[in-house]
Amino acid sequence: MKNVLIFADPGIDDTLAIMYTLKHPDIRVIGIVSGYGNTARDKAANNIAYILDLAGQKEIPVIMGATRSCTGKTPVYYPEIHGPDGLGPITPPATFKGSFKEFSEIFKIVRSYDNVYILDLGRSTSLAVAIILDEGFIDQVSRFYIMGGAFLVPGNVTETAEANFHGDPVASHAILSTVPRISLFPLNVTNRAIVTSSHIDMITSSPASGTGLTSILKDVHSFYDRAYKQKIPGLPGPPIHDLVAASLMMNPSFGRFLERDVGVETSGPFRGQSNADFRPDSKPGNHSPNIYLSIDYEAFIRDFIRIMSGI
Repeated sequence: MKNVLIFADPGIDDTLAIMYTLKHPDIRVIGIVSGYGNTARDKAANNIAYILDLAGQKEIPVIMGATRSCTGKTPVYYPEIHGPDGLGPITPPATFKGSFKEFSEIFKIVRSYDNVYILDLGRSTSLAVAIILDEGFIDQVSRFYIMGGAFLVPGNVTETAEANFHGDPVASHAILSTVPRISLFPLNVTNRAIVTSSHIDMITSSPASGTGLTSILKDVHSFYDRAYKQKIPGLPGPPIHDLVAASLMMNPSFGRFLERDVGVETSGPFRGQSNADFRPDSKPGNHSPNIYLSIDYEAFIRDFIRIMSGI
């Protein structure tokens, strides 16, 4: 059983990743930290609380994280991809109000469990702040799983930068250059994580999938699917980026990685670009993350359908 503290900014792909963790029999979600990113921090927090309510897991604490990046720049949101409130066509009922914890709850949580794992699915601002505020925080975490970056492939918000790294390159660079025990999941692998409407139909038609989380799954996925097909005509389905980090956290053999030092451009025209030395004679350093560069797509999809279907 993995005790997992999630940092997220739901966001549709965050939502599917959170659903996966909540339904996984070998994951205990011990808290979810809400930050800005795909939508504003407060909307993201209410989305998380709503997802937990649908899952019947309201006891999981929702912690209020960062509202903007370490650069001080005003966040840019993507309603055309994630909808006006982050969940595509879904808006929590007006009467629904989540219950939220202060940021300091993070430190209480990591001290309350053995073998805590961090799953960072959004801008890394909140995680960077936690590391700065508590000198012992890093040592209390068994491993960090981070979705972000793009190596030798195009970015998705600029020609070179992936959205999470571009959103707060200062936080991403600080973490990747100083924190050990990181597994990094860049666009190299997440772009391949295509989930089609047929996959969603297989999940929602399973009698064991339940009616809580699956009640919004098809509508949320369909919105994301349409948005991606407008950007990339002919795409069979949208890539669920954050789901890769959650899946490979539990199934590391589904992917292959290289250990290399990583730097992130913090300003200028290439802001958010991730860099690593992949020359054959390059060697990892003391804090080199595992950079996943390939994924067994069929194994990934089988696992997703199995977990989400409850079979």
